[in-house]
Amino acid sequence: MKNTLLFISLLFASILYAQQDQQYTQFMYNKLGYNPAYAGSMGLISATGLVRSQWLGLEGAPNTQLLSVDASLYERRVGLGFNIVRHSIGISNRYDFDAAYTYRVPVGKGLLGIGIQGTARYLNANFADERLIAIQAPATDVAIPMGMQSKLLPNFGVGVYYNDEKAYLGISAPRLIENNIDFAQQATIVSREVRHFYLMGGYLFNINEKVQLQPQALVKYAQNAPLDIDLNLSAILSQRYMIGGTFRIGGSTDGGPVESIDLLFSAQIKNNIIFGISYDITVSELRSYNSGSIEGMVRYTFSGLELGNKEEGEEYENPRFF
Repeated sequence: MKNTLLFISLLFASILYAQQDQQYTQFMYNKLGYNPAYAGSMGLISATGLVRSQWLGLEGAPNTQLLSVDASLYERRVGLGFNIVRHSIGISNRYDFDAAYTYRVPVGKGLLGIGIQGTARYLNANFADERLIAIQAPATDVAIPMGMQSKLLPNFGVGVYYNDEKAYLGISAPRLIENNIDFAQQATIVSREVRHFYLMGGYLFNINEKVQLQPQALVKYAQNAPLDIDLNLSAILSQRYMIGGTFRIGGSTDGGPVESIDLLFSAQIKNNIIFGISYDITVSELRSYNSGSIEGMVRYTFSGLELGNKEEGEEYENPRFF
């Protein structure tokens, strides 16, 4: 009961103060989820699956499952990408279906992509869930919906993404329309989708033939929410293993600057398969109510089906994934 009541209070606090979009610790393997201009930037066809359980042990806490596919065409000039995401929190579920298109032009030693994205977002919430406790009869308050409620919302977004052999930099706003997401029957709009803006970047330092260091950052901004920043430093060993750590700053109004300390590991188990796992150690005021967050990722690259500039039959994969 303690956890349930805590979660309900957190849910309403998140509507007022927090970012609405889900977060990923392994953002470096899910750039398409933040920026449509990333599509096809590797010059390959790849599929990425990711699952995340946030705040383990806290009833009704967020859970996310994602499938992402992107491809490069016409010698990396054109990129296509698709995301399917399910995100649940408490009594509510959200399903996103994204389609991205990118066009690239040479800039310096790399390519600059300009991308657009269309989204169909399906929301549902079960207000008959037994975990919800009302202090008065719901039927007497028109602001409280009854039973199962759902909505289908269209949206669109834009992004810019640059990458070369050592660096990447991107800025994006994946959803620009501030749709009404309230389920109440009254005419007054209580809640809306909030525009989220993302800035990401990273650089690769060659230490020696076996070791590379890659600092990376993801900045997340939404109006009336604390600024979130993921600061990551990863070591790439023998072009096959990645070990890293992240400080997540923000996400809390009164719990101090650091929200979590995250540990990451990934391995290229075959030439075209990468597996990754991460664990978040909660540092914010929620640390007494959960056992951290865990995330798993797998990426498969169709090495024999490149539509970009790779030679036929060549197999290529690298954990840095610019």
